[in-house]
Amino acid sequence: MTSSPNHRAFFSDRKVVFLFASLCCLLWGSAFPAIKNGYVLFQIAPDDIPSQLLFAGYRFLFAGLVLLVVAAFSRKAIFGFDRRSLGQMTLLGLTQTSLQYLFFYLGLAHTTGVKSSIMNATGTFFSVLLAHFIYHNDRLSFNKVLGCVVGFVGVMVVNFGRGAMEFDFTLLGEGSVVLAALVLSAASIYGKKLSQRIDSVVLTGYQLAIGGATLLLIGFALGGALREPTLGGLVLLGYLVVLSSAAFSLWTTLLKYNRVSMVTVFNFMVPIFGTLLSALFLDERFLEWKNALALLLVCAGIWLVTREEVPGARASLNPR
Repeated sequence: MTSSPNHRAFFSDRKVVFLFASLCCLLWGSAFPAIKNGYVLFQIAPDDIPSQLLFAGYRFLFAGLVLLVVAAFSRKAIFGFDRRSLGQMTLLGLTQTSLQYLFFYLGLAHTTGVKSSIMNATGTFFSVLLAHFIYHNDRLSFNKVLGCVVGFVGVMVVNFGRGAMEFDFTLLGEGSVVLAALVLSAASIYGKKLSQRIDSVVLTGYQLAIGGATLLLIGFALGGALREPTLGGLVLLGYLVVLSSAAFSLWTTLLKYNRVSMVTVFNFMVPIFGTLLSALFLDERFLEWKNALALLLVCAGIWLVTREEVPGARASLNPR
C-alpha cells in the first residue's frame, strides 16, 4: 500500500510531529496510573500474573478491533493479505504487544508508577542505539552517545535506596520495565519497515488484536480471572482501549514518515507525564531528590541524543 504525497507532507511537518507525538506521550504517561488503578478496581494482586495478562489482553484485543472497524469504515483494505504479510503482522503483534506488555504489566505490578515512568524512558536510548545499525541517516554521534550515558545514569539514580550505597532494583519489577522498553524499541523499528507497505491504522489494528488475543489465551491457560467489573473498572478499561487505539496508530504513522530518532525524541515527555500523573492519581511521592535528579538526567539524555541537526538532514527526513 502506498501513501499519498499529501499524507507524507502532513505527517512529516515538524509542527504536526510535535503535536501528535506530544499527545501520544500524554496518553502513554496516563497509562501508568490507569493500569495501577485498574489492578485495584479489578482486585488483581501483584503476584497474580495470569490475571494481569487477562487485563492487558482485553485492553489490546478491543483496541485492535476498534482500529480495524475504523479502517473498514474508512474504506481501507483490512483483508486479502498474503501469507508473508500476515506472518509479519503476527510477529509484530507477538513482540510489540504480547511480549512487551507481558514484561510491562508484570513490572508495573512490582514497582511504583513514578519509578516505572522514569525507567520506561530507556526505550528512547535503545531506539537510538538500534537505529545506528539499521538506518544510514541515524548514525551515532558524540551527543547521542553522551545522551545515552546521561540517560542511563538517570535510570540508575532512581534505583538508589535510602542510603547512597543501597540499590533498590529487582528483575521482577524494574528489570521487567526495562525489558519491555527494549522489546518496544526493537519492535517499533520492525513496525516502521512494515508500515511502508501496509496502512498504519490497519497494521496497528492487527498487531494489537493479535497481541491482545495471545495475552488472553496465555492468561486463561494459566488460570487467570477478573472479578466482576464495577462501572469504574469498565470505564477505566474503556479509556485504556481508546488510549491504545489512538496513541499506537498515531505513533506508527509518525514513524512511517519520519526518522526514528526524530519521533522518539519526544519520549522524554512520557516520564514527565507519567511521573506527574502517578503522583496525582496514585498519591505516590514524587518530590524526592533521587526522583527529581533522575527525571532531569533522563530528559537531558533524550534531548542530547536528538538535539543536533546536521546539514542536509531536512532532505533525508523520510525513511529509505
